[in-house]
Amino acid sequence: MQQVVLLVVAQRAPAHSGSPRELPDLHRPVLLHLTLTLVSVLNVAAMSEDSTTDAANVTRTALVTGGGSGIGRAVAVTLAQRGLDVLIVGRRPQALAATAELQAGIRYHVGDVSEPADIVEMVAAATEPGRLDVLVNNAGVGIPGPLGKIEPAAAKRTWAINVLGPTLLAQQALPFLLESRGAIVNISSTFGAKPAPGLSWYGATKAALEQLTRSWALELAPHGVRVNAVAPGPVESEALDRMGLARAEIEHIKADERDRIPLGRRGRPEDVASWVADLAVPASWVTGQVIGIDGGYLLA
Repeated sequence: MQQVVLLVVAQRAPAHSGSPRELPDLHRPVLLHLTLTLVSVLNVAAMSEDSTTDAANVTRTALVTGGGSGIGRAVAVTLAQRGLDVLIVGRRPQALAATAELQAGIRYHVGDVSEPADIVEMVAAATEPGRLDVLVNNAGVGIPGPLGKIEPAAAKRTWAINVLGPTLLAQQALPFLLESRGAIVNISSTFGAKPAPGLSWYGATKAALEQLTRSWALELAPHGVRVNAVAPGPVESEALDRMGLARAEIEHIKADERDRIPLGRRGRPEDVASWVADLAVPASWVTGQVIGIDGGYLLA
């Protein structure tokens, strides 16, 4: 990474009469502050320009699960716009193809993160260019049900997708992430910390994912691999539709959430994607964090 260094020396300034005079001592701290600020800005800009490639100027590769819609789609597009080679995976080929058409640099592979054999194929497809730098565990499922009505099959599938899938995928990708000193970003939810009726099992899986995030961060920090999570609040996506809820119930939930969110609106996938992309930057000094992106919903 090339950094920009600026040195300003200002001991004398011309007087209005044209003769040199000493720069007043009062002005020197101000000039020094401005100089250091400019140095900082230029250095940050240099790091940003260099964030998509490594020291050998090789394009970085990202694997994003659940890339057919919502947050996964927005993350894939944002990473590709920043110059990364992105492989998205999911179970719906048409949805994946639609994402790939939005931005150059996006490839796709059909697979289910709850199937160990599919996970092996996902990582193999992602690493076709020879490397893997970023893993975004975004695929998730939420099947609502209060205690007394939690179906064992639904509970097992929720665990397989939300917890076991990210675990096996990170494990399969680990040799490549160790080599690239890469990053894992897990997509959790406000409900990993915020209790809600009917969402106990979904919230439990997201709380588990957050604990995995913190544990992996400690395990992998000595190897230069960073692990973080983002916890989005209610975001405009297909999530409620895919829960099998009736349209009237969905609209009621959305209106109720808007009323409860301090910033007064539901989130957009792009609100989350930019944070994920920033956590994937090699120069980041952040690990083991769960960052809430929810308009203040957790506090309400």
